[in-house]
Amino acid sequence: MKNTMEYKGYIGSVEISEEDGIFFGKVLGIRSLISYEGENYKELCEDFHGAVDDYLVSCEAEGKEPEKAYKA
Repeated sequence: MKNTMEYKGYIGSVEISEEDGIFFGKVLGIRSLISYEGENYKELCEDFHGAVDDYLVSCEAEGKEPEKAYKA
């Protein structure tokens, strides 16, 4: 199983909480905290996409440039 996923140039982590029985993650390589979760991988992926889309819409509404993930 891959422990990351990508959407619109953003990389997201994939983690599992055994205690809560959910998948969760956060966007990596930027200062802003963008997190997401789901009860299965499909829900996790949908929430990740929605969180990135919401972040981009929020940046546009505030007139600020979205952070780009750091690449070495």
